[in-house]
Amino acid sequence: MRKELAQKYNHLDIEKDKYQEWVDKGYFTAGDISKKPYSLVIPPPNVTGKLHLGHAWDNTLQDIAIRYQRLLGKDALYLPGMDHAGIATQAKVDERLREQGISRYDLGREGFLNKSWEWKEEYASHIRAQWEKLGISVDYSRERFTLDEGLNKAVNKVFVDLYNDGLIYRGYRIINWDVQAQTALSNIEVEHKEIEGNFFTFEYTVEETGEKLAVSTTRPETMFGDVCIVVHPDDARYQHLIGKHAINPANGEVLPIIADDYIDIEFGTGVMKCTPAHDPNDYEIGKRHHLEMPICMNPDGTMNELAHQFAGLDRFEARKQLVAYIKENGKLISIEKHIHSVGHSERTGVIVEPYLSDQWFVKMQPLAQEVLKFQETDPIKFYPERFNHTFNQWLENIEDWTISRQLWWGHRIPAWFHNETQEVYVGETAPEDIENWTQDPDVLDTWFSSALWPFSTLGWPEQTPDLERYYPTDLLVTGYDIIFFWVARMAFQGRYFTGSKPFKDVLMHGLIRDEHGHKMSKSLGNGVDPMDVIQEFGVDALRYFLTTNSTPGQDMRYVPEKVEASWNFINKIWNASRFVNMHTSDQVYDIEKATLSMVDRHIIHQFNRTLDEVNRNMDKYEYALVGNTLQRFVWDDFCSWYIELSKSGLQSEDETVVYATKATLAHMLKNIVKVLHPFMPFVTEEIYQSMPGSLESINLETWPLMMEIDTDGLEQVTFMIDAISAIRELRVQYDVKPSKPLTAQLLNNKDNDYEFDAILKAMLESMARVTIGTITENPVKQPIQGGSIILLQDELVDQEALLVKLNAEKQRLEAEISRGEKMLANQNFIAKAPAAKVEAEQAKLDEYRRQLDVVLGQIN
Repeated sequence: MRKELAQKYNHLDIEKDKYQEWVDKGYFTAGDISKKPYSLVIPPPNVTGKLHLGHAWDNTLQDIAIRYQRLLGKDALYLPGMDHAGIATQAKVDERLREQGISRYDLGREGFLNKSWEWKEEYASHIRAQWEKLGISVDYSRERFTLDEGLNKAVNKVFVDLYNDGLIYRGYRIINWDVQAQTALSNIEVEHKEIEGNFFTFEYTVEETGEKLAVSTTRPETMFGDVCIVVHPDDARYQHLIGKHAINPANGEVLPIIADDYIDIEFGTGVMKCTPAHDPNDYEIGKRHHLEMPICMNPDGTMNELAHQFAGLDRFEARKQLVAYIKENGKLISIEKHIHSVGHSERTGVIVEPYLSDQWFVKMQPLAQEVLKFQETDPIKFYPERFNHTFNQWLENIEDWTISRQLWWGHRIPAWFHNETQEVYVGETAPEDIENWTQDPDVLDTWFSSALWPFSTLGWPEQTPDLERYYPTDLLVTGYDIIFFWVARMAFQGRYFTGSKPFKDVLMHGLIRDEHGHKMSKSLGNGVDPMDVIQEFGVDALRYFLTTNSTPGQDMRYVPEKVEASWNFINKIWNASRFVNMHTSDQVYDIEKATLSMVDRHIIHQFNRTLDEVNRNMDKYEYALVGNTLQRFVWDDFCSWYIELSKSGLQSEDETVVYATKATLAHMLKNIVKVLHPFMPFVTEEIYQSMPGSLESINLETWPLMMEIDTDGLEQVTFMIDAISAIRELRVQYDVKPSKPLTAQLLNNKDNDYEFDAILKAMLESMARVTIGTITENPVKQPIQGGSIILLQDELVDQEALLVKLNAEKQRLEAEISRGEKMLANQNFIAKAPAAKVEAEQAKLDEYRRQLDVVLGQIN
């Protein structure tokens, strides 16, 4: 016996318990080698918190792709996993420990890592529960974590191989330093924000001549790390000073004046202070001139002993006090407000400090060039295509990547330093005489391990069956905001270590904003918890909204009314399904084409056209277009028209007609739930299981195929539907009751009587409440596709009632005209009223006169 649908659609009941059953029965487990493989790896969410609306969007897009491929008969692998998120997770665990009155240093490295693993297990369980709520069909038997043993093996091999190939090196360079997390950051982990700061100009005295030089900076606290003053060698104003010395007003130190082409003669005074350890451009000058590179700041953002009386102060407090000190000594020339772009840590939000540090780096140019070379012959395809240019442009202008992080949570760098000789050993295993070596305490950037995700999760560096079968993956779905962080890095690691691109297609989506277009954030309090939306509207409605309200690569606005509209659409499908089930028995219906009515053939033809459009757009990941196409067909063609028209067939005295109608209803409903399944898996499963002859689950079904159908004469059905719609619209326009019988004449495009199938003609007369005849006087003509309809004006309009109404309107307009003419004839009003008021009154009078002419014409 089939499952009976409840009278009312209740998403809470329908979405309960299904997911676990799907998982238990192995519907999401890949490995059927009789089928063609298809694979997709999840962008691993960070174990720092719960999933947000952006994750829900990202995961739903992936799940639509994977469910579609399963229905197409593929062995579809959707591989799940999570990211250890080094800086972010360590900060969260640190925060929890502080609340308990503990520091990570109290626990030591191993103790802290144990706490971090506890955090990971806690939040991984939250994420899995949310995956279940979202209904994403991941293969849990293959779940991975970026810090698991297998990935650690892959990470160590990649590091060692790149090091041995000369692509990883260690050295002192200016890096981005997060003073709160006390770790290096790569360039793309820095967000640049426009902020208002100050432009300070100080007076430096030339020791040999007593001349005064004006030197400007936005960061006075770095003056304690200054090693020289720089001018352009061709600047006539200062050529005589090159080789002389100037006195630093911050500490009284004597600084040599040197020349370098880097200086812009036109900018400011043309004189620059040079702090090689705290500015990337100054660092390059320092290298060219073999200058010392003293660091004047501690890793936590406080000043060190070079700052003398300001040592120990926070960098910004030191700035404030130093400027006051210089002002006291009469060396402050000016302070100007200055809007400039300042780097902030993406993770902690603090202002990043350019900092000279000994770090590990990856040489990026050779790796990037390899990817660019293959983008011409075997490209990764981006959807939308414009991101291909963004991707290539970044690779063409790439900089070396700082990969070491001063953290405890992460992949420990596989490098050891000899305790006596300081020799460096890099290897996948520790040195045999480990007692003589100390391992580098740093860990690798989180993105270093996640860059290996598409192939490390499939077992690389081992040549596993999964790696051979599912790599390269078919699709990556991700936000445009991490095209540099993640997509590009996966591309070059994939090329270098597997000789292949890691994925064939990349579908880029945007960010979710609130309904006013603002970015969602905790500070604005405008974030939306997807679990709350699921509770209110159901996950099917949320998924349908998320995937049908934005085009690839574009941002989306979260509008609750649109989620509710998705719920209403599902409710419409539910009610239509109940209608079909009520009018079909437990038997399985077979379509016999020869017995189908013109209306039956028309709906199958419309579905064929819809399916063709859906197939083309599914393959291009244009899910919004697919959603709109399906909604138009389901709501209009099937629910509003075919179901209404089918009542005639269901009530026929001819059993062949009745059976054909029922078979068509059942056939169409099954196809509808199959094409909607990737978007709304729960409600489609419920409806599917209510239909006789169904498999155990819709997850085992196949994507619909077009049914070849005789299309001869189907334009008559379209004409009939358009005619009924037009007549109903005219009834509304003329305020005529739906029950009032009317006379109608139907014409083709040549204004001859429309040749109509007798059954369709009877349907039209019944549904539109008209009698088809000939109209010669007072016609009201309405064009429609394929011809036009004519109604009798006398039947549409109650002439006496209309005359009363028109006369009343005539009196009203005459009164308004009289009032307007008197006002405009009043010279006192004309003299005192503003010109705009006079013009407005004249315009109103002209409009009333125009309306009166129309009414008089209607009365006549």
